[in-house]
Amino acid sequence: MGKIWAEENRFRIWLEIEILACEAQAQHGVIPSDAVKTIREKAAFDVKRILEIENEVKHDVIAFLTNVGEYVGPESRFIHLGMTSSDVLDTALSVQMKQSAELLLKDLDALKDVLARRAKEFRYTVMIGRTHGIHAEPVTFGLKLALWYAETLRNIERLKSAAATISVGKISGAVGTYQHLDPSVEKYVCEKLGLKPSPISTQVLQRDRHAEFMNALAVCGCSLEKFSTEIRHLQRTEVLEAEEYFSKGQKGSSAMPHKRNPITCERIAGLSRVLRGNAVAAMENVALWHERDITHSSVERIIVPDSCIILDYMLTQFTKIIDKLLVYPENMQKNLNKTNGLVYSQEVLLALTKKGMKREDAYRVVQERAMKVWENGSDFRELISGSEEVRKLLSNADLDELFDPKRSLKHIDYIFERTGLN
Repeated sequence: MGKIWAEENRFRIWLEIEILACEAQAQHGVIPSDAVKTIREKAAFDVKRILEIENEVKHDVIAFLTNVGEYVGPESRFIHLGMTSSDVLDTALSVQMKQSAELLLKDLDALKDVLARRAKEFRYTVMIGRTHGIHAEPVTFGLKLALWYAETLRNIERLKSAAATISVGKISGAVGTYQHLDPSVEKYVCEKLGLKPSPISTQVLQRDRHAEFMNALAVCGCSLEKFSTEIRHLQRTEVLEAEEYFSKGQKGSSAMPHKRNPITCERIAGLSRVLRGNAVAAMENVALWHERDITHSSVERIIVPDSCIILDYMLTQFTKIIDKLLVYPENMQKNLNKTNGLVYSQEVLLALTKKGMKREDAYRVVQERAMKVWENGSDFRELISGSEEVRKLLSNADLDELFDPKRSLKHIDYIFERTGLN
């Protein structure tokens, strides 16, 4: 990813845009064919020299063109003919964003595959589900991973859509009117670069496109933060149902030798904040004055490369986390039983109502006994069994069935199938 945003790649794309524009103009007889041949053969650049010239002229595209002219010679007068700087800058930026999206989509595919594999591995591994951080009802660890798999699929689709939105170029001159260029030049250049011509532009491509792309990256980062936050909770000492892999020789604390911390998940959670901040900056770039100002330019030079590089890193690291995630089913079972059967309260409530008890009465009977469990740690099933109202309606066999965690698994296969995890 870093190579995509390196100056060498940026200037290489600039040069290709300029040469392609010359080729297109030669087809209309605007530039001599021999001159285009010379330009294609001799055109080159030197990054160090460009920066040296820019230090004097204070204009990056002029510095670039001056350096290219040093290689090409007299025929360099045909380069950039009728074009404006943003024809090069914006079209090249689209190419770089498209290249980045292609790499990020490969990252997302890799994460998707790892999530699918581990979701199937733990499809039936029962654990407690939590709402508000409090024990609710049984789920499976495979369901959590399947949920992340489905969200990753949505992130893939979002990024594909955003990549299509940004995969446009413009070679339409100083205010987008093609005053000094034939529109066919733009069409030729864009086709060669794998882009589509923007249907309409000013001096620049409109920044709602870039904002969409940056928001797609930020939403993907939000998902990774969400997944990482879940793992961080599951790794807490009091919970310890899952844990980041701790490699041989790794150290968790300079002070406490016993520590095994979810540091990579915490790093991912922190970096997602940068992505969101950059997305806000991209939205601030949408409103430019008239046909163009450059308030967006300095911002984009930071936020677009940084966000692409950051998300590439986050995806790579989180894929490694899931691939080697340590999972502790025995602790999941221990935590499931920690509230002495309270997690089956709704099972009892519904069973009583199905047997004819008014819902309000059933809720009262169940809640009264559930509160005693919270208060003194007694066994919920024993308290329920001790209720005369319950014994009239539910047998011991009924209660055995109601307090079986496997009841939570009856639709697991259906959910997996609907998610695409057959």
